[in-house]
Amino acid sequence: MRHLDPVAAHALLKENPKAVLIDCRTEIEHMYVGHPIGAEHVAWQEGPDWDIDPLFADKVRRMVGGDLDRPVLLICRSGHRSVYAGEALEAAGFRDVANVLEGFEGPLDDDYHRGTLGGWRRRGLPWQQS
Repeated sequence: MRHLDPVAAHALLKENPKAVLIDCRTEIEHMYVGHPIGAEHVAWQEGPDWDIDPLFADKVRRMVGGDLDRPVLLICRSGHRSVYAGEALEAAGFRDVANVLEGFEGPLDDDYHRGTLGGWRRRGLPWQQS
């Protein structure tokens, strides 16, 4: 699995129209916190039990039309859940998986706030809220 900072991930998406960006956060995060423009939503896990979706890889496989060579970039809140999701995709046979470092909101700062130290949104990349 590759690890790309948000700017490099955005550049790859612009350069390669086959590449797909999967937002693997919860539906609530995707809708209300915001998401990268063009990101497809496939949750890695959802509340209230926070169980990992056993069909995650199958859902992504359908999204890419079964093309396991298609570049798949994964983004979550801070770049941690997306690593686990990427490992699951690689175990399912995906051959070009990348994790977006810093995620959408970035790491916690000294005041336990996100969005001040990094992340897709902080880097000024295109995003929207539902």
